[in-house]
Amino acid sequence: MPNTPVEQIKERLPIEDVIGSYVKLERSGKSLKARCPFHNEKTPSFYVSPERGGYFCFGCGAKGDIFSFVEQFEGLDFMGALKLLAERAGVDISKNREGFREADYAKVKTEKERMYAIMEEATVFFEENLAGQVPRISDHSIYSVASREAREYVAKRGITDVTVKEFRIGFVPEEWRLLYTHLKAKGYSDAEIEKAGLAKRPEAAEGKTQASLYDRFRDRVMFPISDSSGRVIAFSGRILHDKKSDGANGANGSSSASTIVAAKYLNSPDTPLYNKSTVLYGIDKAKQAIRERGYTIFVEGQMDLVLSHQAGIKNTVAVSGTALADTLSKEGVVNNLGIVRRLSDNLILAFDSDSAGRKAAMRSAEIALSLGMDVKIADLPEGADPADMVLANPESWKDALRHAKPVVEFQLDRVMAEVADNKLDQRKVPALLKVKVYPFIAMLASRSAQAQYVKMVRERALGNAENEAVIWEDIAVAQREYLSKQHVKTDPRGDAKNDGNAGQTNSTNGTILPNAERSHLDIITRKLFGLLAYIAQEKGHTDSLITLDVDSYTAAVRKIAGEERYNNLIQQVESSKDELIGEAELFFGSGAQDADMQTRIKKQLDELLLNFEEDILRKDFAVAMAQLSDLERKKEGHKAQELLAQCQKYSVRIADIVKQRRG
Repeated sequence: MPNTPVEQIKERLPIEDVIGSYVKLERSGKSLKARCPFHNEKTPSFYVSPERGGYFCFGCGAKGDIFSFVEQFEGLDFMGALKLLAERAGVDISKNREGFREADYAKVKTEKERMYAIMEEATVFFEENLAGQVPRISDHSIYSVASREAREYVAKRGITDVTVKEFRIGFVPEEWRLLYTHLKAKGYSDAEIEKAGLAKRPEAAEGKTQASLYDRFRDRVMFPISDSSGRVIAFSGRILHDKKSDGANGANGSSSASTIVAAKYLNSPDTPLYNKSTVLYGIDKAKQAIRERGYTIFVEGQMDLVLSHQAGIKNTVAVSGTALADTLSKEGVVNNLGIVRRLSDNLILAFDSDSAGRKAAMRSAEIALSLGMDVKIADLPEGADPADMVLANPESWKDALRHAKPVVEFQLDRVMAEVADNKLDQRKVPALLKVKVYPFIAMLASRSAQAQYVKMVRERALGNAENEAVIWEDIAVAQREYLSKQHVKTDPRGDAKNDGNAGQTNSTNGTILPNAERSHLDIITRKLFGLLAYIAQEKGHTDSLITLDVDSYTAAVRKIAGEERYNNLIQQVESSKDELIGEAELFFGSGAQDADMQTRIKKQLDELLLNFEEDILRKDFAVAMAQLSDLERKKEGHKAQELLAQCQKYSVRIADIVKQRRG
């Protein structure tokens, strides 16, 4: 009988059902196979074993159980994956404490978990404010009026009460420390409130004591931003009144705060939970519809997203005021689109029709094309945004999506409209095409698709006057410029990393990246170090039955990783040690255990150690092969021979590990 939350979840959720809800599986003997969601491939090399409850990709080495899969696919940490799978399995992890000492259970509520808790508390507070359940402070009438005005504004924008509840939309009145006072009363410290991005300090004058905290969000309709599992990690607040004092003077008690035009939308700053370049607003509510419909709709803001969902277009996500990226090499670009691309390669961009929206759409299209996605652009009426269209007539929004055009065709139409509107000389058309059309053709992976658009350009824009060979030459120039942006960088240790590829990390030198950027090695490393720390903790209890030698396992990890990488890893995991121990406790429980507990722990530890070694070897093998190619180009034969021998050793050991796992 399973006695920990993790065991209960695994008992109720067969791995083939979980993974099959993300990717299409086909029967292959006792196993099932699919194209791997973690790297691009044409021939399936990703296998799922229902018998063993695990998966393995022979192409990229990804492997694990249902929790590892959800972590990597959804860009979540373990607790996020646990929450998502627990809800699916019907396991209440908030009350399930079997296998835990009460004194030890609190360790699961780590600093990070307290941050999730404070964000949830703030969300409820904002919801209650919008509903008119005002805080009990001196002058109730002021806040009652403000709450009513906020509800009127939300209704005016066409948002129904059902949608308000679904998206947990809230409100905070114009008051300097309303939320801060509430959170302090709930037992949260100044440090926690500030770290969560809910309050900030004004800049202290030189020689003066730093002023106290004040609320970051004031007089705003609040939209909670959630991660893929539905946990609130940040907020975006829409100003209620057009002109407000948003300076810090009032926070110090001054009544002469200068009146300024506050930002229309204010987002949370980056925090340990929130990285704006890795989050899409509404992804938790849109992902199932994206899988079902086979494409994603990108809009700009919260109102666009909320009203699109309300109109039944639930496969919509929003960038919520943060551009996907300024350059192709920025890692946040990949992470922002990573989950969306795994759900579907098809994307419709429906940004505002003003110049800023057009520019953002083209930049986003370039990024999506660089990731191999199929991109279309919805041509919205001049001056309109999706929220306006839904409010006026939901069918007009749906019609704009139905008539979305491939990005190349959309750009070609714009060029032709520009020529017609400005009555440009036909001789200027080729120059416009080089800037606005050819770069997008150059990024298409399919040669046949490129040929189709070359023909379209020649017929529609050049009147068949231009030789196709000339067009191909111009596209080749654009392609070289594009590829130059996709250059491979090498760090001081020689860790080659292509900035244009999804899911890349810097694990070779032992640096563990944020959740959405974690590779499989990062996940394995956290679990391995967490389990070792958990064993050491459990052995300290007088009633423990665990006799495993932590020191010998630690020595094995150190040998596999190498001294420098091991020390880097230790530094990285030390700050989250309690969190990692808590995760291990969720797997194995705590305190007096049944007789076979040690056998189960040892089996898990041995498997993690094997996975850790294989992942390290594959990383080092990839780096060595890149260096080998470089040496061969430089004709440094002696060094190349030495490195080749090392590569062969890596290859042999990897084959041994794979054989050992199969055996």
